[in-house]
Amino acid sequence: MRPVVAELAADYRGFFATLPSPIGWWVGAWGSPGDGLLLEFASVVDAVRCAVEVQREMAERNADVPPDSRIEFRMGINLGDIIKDGRDIYGDGVNVAARLEALAEPGGICVSRVVRDQVRDKLAFSFEDMGEQQVKNIARPIRVHRILLSTQPGPSKPVVGTATGPSLALPDKPSIAVLPFQNMSGDAEQEYFADGMVEEIITALSRIRWLFVIARNSSFTYKGHAINVKQVGRELGVRYVLEGSVRRAGQRVRITGQLIDAFTGTHLWADRFDGSLEDVFELQDRVASTVAGVIEPTLQAAEIRRSSERPTSDLTAYDLYLRALPHVTTRERDRLECAFDLLRPAVERDPNYGPALAQTAYYYYQLDLHGWAENREQNRRKSIDLARQALRCAPDDPEILVHAAHVLGYFDEDIDAVIALVDRALVLNPSYASGWYRAGVIRNWVGQPDLALEHFATFLRLSPRERFPNYFAAIGIALFFTRQFDEAAAKLRESLQSFPNYGLTYRFLAASYAHMGRLSEAREVPKHMRALNLNVLEGGTRYRSQEYRDLYLSGLRLAAGEVDNP
Repeated sequence: MRPVVAELAADYRGFFATLPSPIGWWVGAWGSPGDGLLLEFASVVDAVRCAVEVQREMAERNADVPPDSRIEFRMGINLGDIIKDGRDIYGDGVNVAARLEALAEPGGICVSRVVRDQVRDKLAFSFEDMGEQQVKNIARPIRVHRILLSTQPGPSKPVVGTATGPSLALPDKPSIAVLPFQNMSGDAEQEYFADGMVEEIITALSRIRWLFVIARNSSFTYKGHAINVKQVGRELGVRYVLEGSVRRAGQRVRITGQLIDAFTGTHLWADRFDGSLEDVFELQDRVASTVAGVIEPTLQAAEIRRSSERPTSDLTAYDLYLRALPHVTTRERDRLECAFDLLRPAVERDPNYGPALAQTAYYYYQLDLHGWAENREQNRRKSIDLARQALRCAPDDPEILVHAAHVLGYFDEDIDAVIALVDRALVLNPSYASGWYRAGVIRNWVGQPDLALEHFATFLRLSPRERFPNYFAAIGIALFFTRQFDEAAAKLRESLQSFPNYGLTYRFLAASYAHMGRLSEAREVPKHMRALNLNVLEGGTRYRSQEYRDLYLSGLRLAAGEVDNP
């Protein structure tokens, strides 16, 4: 084991030498009893950053080492007075650092409260309060905080990205994933604001044509977990990862961010942005512009094209919109109604707020889709009117273009105009994963299932970890229309594992079984649907191709027992 320790020291000796050198930093290396290293830094930020880098690198090394041969470090960091005698350093500051090290778990870092207070607004790391600790040879209790690392998560935050999985090839242009920012406000009710901030940054970055941006919903699968940045890069197929934190206090907000090369683990850039909520959109553009300059130095002179119209000047409406987003795409009626209760006052406060108008139109679309509309024709008119109003308010917003196209296409509006809308959205933002998914759905409606499958593949590449509620169902429908009934049934069954109350999935599964000649299985599906209070038959008017509509409806009627076996 000693050669591993020596190698580690050799690897990091140069790194340590570059850091300003009186913070006592005690590192206990548990290769054998008594092994240890004491270092001092002039900057508490450098000490913490260095400790985190060492622990993360050790975790990477240990991943390929048998458990009984691994070396794990315990680290303690303290800020305090020290005494130098020319060869050694000692004193109360060192003693406290040593006791902190003893409290750390293998692979972990413990710091004193003064260290936490000094760095928590300067570094985007989370801390867990371990309370007051009484330690040996220190008269007073010590307030101890544990740094939450990718290699040392708390029990409720499992490590993400530590298991070896398939790696995705890098695209042929700079690529980035923006991970969920930590909410440092100390108020769980503000979690939505941190999430909304990240979404706005992703949107701004996605408008850069030369940048490949992973979609929000894939990035957010890492929310609440400790992160191994290198593995995240491999899982998402990106070169760079942006992580950070948001602290909101009253009308002030502070954003910290750091850009990491996911292949080397190197920190390329870190900065802090302070501003007022009245300037929140300006703040988001500044963050995105700075990140873009770091990723592609040759484009430092270029700016992210700013939208000529901000989403809204009414921050109360914006606040309501952010709160509605987690609920608006669910398949649960109660949550959908919760989204509407938030979107309605947002639109009332700002009748020209395009995103809220588009999401409200989508709400009415879902009522019809699930058979929850009391008056279908009135519901249809509301959805169409809101979609058109959103288009008038923001004709160049890709998200609004796609949502409006989805609504108008579903309700049997001019299909050529619908396709033009969604195609325009993808030209404006080629990295808009959700746009590619919805474009695939619309291609199914128009009778182009092969192109739909291509769009679904693009969506999956842009957002490898994202799954819309009916994602597998949409693929299954495309496979059904290409008469690959076995493959279609497999995807439809997979969809039902996660979303067992979606009527359309059952209908296409029944039709697939019917066309495969598996009539006994086909006729079991309608029985199950009736038990769930789901309508078995529908008109299928959204499918514009007569050939494909007949294929679908004939299989569905056959499964329902309304026609004889042809």
